[in-house]
Amino acid sequence: MAFRLLAAFRRGVSPFSSKYQTYPVYKPCGFSKYSRKRFGKVATSVVLLAAASIGALWPERSNEIAVNLSPQLHCFLKDLWQKKIEYNYQSATLTDISTSVDWCRRFIIDKLRTSSQYLNSFQADSQNGVDTGPDSKYLTRSSIADAAAKVAPAVVNLTMTQGHMGLFLGRSTGSGTIINSNGIILTNAHVIADLTSGGVAHKGKITVTLQDGRSFEGKVINADFQTDIAIIKIYTNSPLPVAKLGSSSKLRAGDWVIALGSPLFLHNTVTAGIVSCVDRKSSELGLGGRSEYLQTDCPLNEGNSGGPLVNLDGEVVGVNTLKLPGADGMAFAIPIDSAIKIVQQFNKHGRVVRPWLGMKMLDLNELIVSQLKERDPSFPDVVEGVLVPQVVPGSPADRAGIRTGDVVIQFDGKPIKSVKQIVEMLGDNVGVAFKIVVKRASNLQVTLTIVPEEISPNF
Repeated sequence: MAFRLLAAFRRGVSPFSSKYQTYPVYKPCGFSKYSRKRFGKVATSVVLLAAASIGALWPERSNEIAVNLSPQLHCFLKDLWQKKIEYNYQSATLTDISTSVDWCRRFIIDKLRTSSQYLNSFQADSQNGVDTGPDSKYLTRSSIADAAAKVAPAVVNLTMTQGHMGLFLGRSTGSGTIINSNGIILTNAHVIADLTSGGVAHKGKITVTLQDGRSFEGKVINADFQTDIAIIKIYTNSPLPVAKLGSSSKLRAGDWVIALGSPLFLHNTVTAGIVSCVDRKSSELGLGGRSEYLQTDCPLNEGNSGGPLVNLDGEVVGVNTLKLPGADGMAFAIPIDSAIKIVQQFNKHGRVVRPWLGMKMLDLNELIVSQLKERDPSFPDVVEGVLVPQVVPGSPADRAGIRTGDVVIQFDGKPIKSVKQIVEMLGDNVGVAFKIVVKRASNLQVTLTIVPEEISPNF
């Protein structure tokens, strides 16, 4: 066994893997070849042979060499490797190898014994799915299940039943998340109603079903169709599970996320994927407005709408809202940061207040500026900012004196890098004066005052 392991590790297996696997080599001799390697394969082989001799390693199958490392031995070997222990096997013999293996065996046993308290804690944490170190970012076998279990009790199925004079006319389904112990449920506006030319057409009586089987009648509190956010409420004296809200601003492309909901009336369904993009613009999807979406590859179907998108901490980071027809692996969610702002406006104003400036805005960066200066040498010398390519006549921007071609470099006293910054600074402030600094052709800098108006709901 020892010779087979040694021969296998001559093939250059990395000591950083938690599982070493290679196929048998039938020439266990030839130690002279090790004289060319100062440490790498030989020292690793010696340490692993010693570990095998105390039962810390074992072969999985007889037709291949597959070695499993316990978490604590994996950490130990990595630490040993980093210390760059070196051996000189210029004149290595079988006796030398045996002596070195025996020394490493005793060293490992002593290391494990003196660290037993830490290792026991490490094992317990590993079994419980707890992060076992400050640098540990591994996805364990239970990471997704644990995260889903945290939020699942607060995920509800919404069934809308339509009827007239006792006649059943149809039903539709969606999902939602309980975000308040008072029974407030966050979902999509299109789940509970349709926006038609004649106004809002509700889809019928709403039945809210919890994971534990309890059912309630839901009442629509408010809805905003531009952002596709709605809140409904259920009334009960019994305690309700509440989902923990996270922050979508912390997400990065490549992060694992989980989608929960009731696709196709199948309650308590969990799917998983990664974040593909954190700021997919609505204009890129052929939609109006200035909304941004989280793009994921979580499988979604009809009925997932309104359900939560969850991170591995079990926190809601988005509201699943749509997928493109015929595009597998492309789903979109409203960032939870945006959704909460809408809910806050519901509570404050009873509606969503949207300030309007009356000008188109485009983000600038160094490369775009360079291209624009090639076309027009008088373009202002800026590295970043927001370009105004169009101003609506009679709008607040027009009355403030903003011109087509201006570059906004400051808004409300703060440097500007993106349109998103301006939108966030505006918030729900209507009729409030803001100082705006723009640069014009030939680097003329002008300070203006702009007073936003509330945009018409039908705009």
